[in-house]
Amino acid sequence: MQKESSKLLYNYWNQLRGSRSAPERRHLDPTKIRKSLANVFILELINDEDEYNFRLAGSHLCSTYCRELRGRSFSNLWHEKDKEALKTLIRAVTEDHAVALINFVGTSSRGKRAYYETILLPIRHNGATNLRILGAMSAIEEPYWLGLEPIMEQKITGLRLIWPDDYLETETINNRSSKNNSQNRDSVYSGKIGKNIEIEAKIAIPTKIYGNIARQYSHLAVIDGGKSQKN
Repeated sequence: MQKESSKLLYNYWNQLRGSRSAPERRHLDPTKIRKSLANVFILELINDEDEYNFRLAGSHLCSTYCRELRGRSFSNLWHEKDKEALKTLIRAVTEDHAVALINFVGTSSRGKRAYYETILLPIRHNGATNLRILGAMSAIEEPYWLGLEPIMEQKITGLRLIWPDDYLETETINNRSSKNNSQNRDSVYSGKIGKNIEIEAKIAIPTKIYGNIARQYSHLAVIDGGKSQKN
């Protein structure tokens, strides 16, 4: 995590959950994450297709899109090619109780770009972990035009699934190749791929990524790997 708002929210969530996989929504105390509130949001499930709307959204998020986000779709913010990957990611959060860290590039109405970090965390609401999602979204660097030109398109450049009780994730999904520089590096998805990952059920084409045997699906490639832990 690069942004302080992501780190603060994650540490608070981790402390609040204790030995549970996810804390209760009603136990969240905004005063404990005061410094991150402008970047924090809560999503709510609106149908059985894993579609989520913003239930709450901080002022910095609303400035990013130059509009109030409450009641608007979170799922529809993403590029069409990323929507299936996003659903897979959300299921890992809501069903397997992973923490998701997403990097994406947002393009403004005038074609300007900004890079963002988003974190998604599972929370319980009425006993279920799929009804609400806690998150934060922050610009890596805030360009001068942020808040003046709305973000109109956003594409995932990389993501990681964090397993708080299991140390490191070990499956990697390469999203889309990009230029070799500090802001737009080769995009890599890292995650623990299990029974809930739908792309494994689709037709996969054998390929190689960085010398590793992988299965190509659309613009994604799944690389099999074993579980590793810190000593």
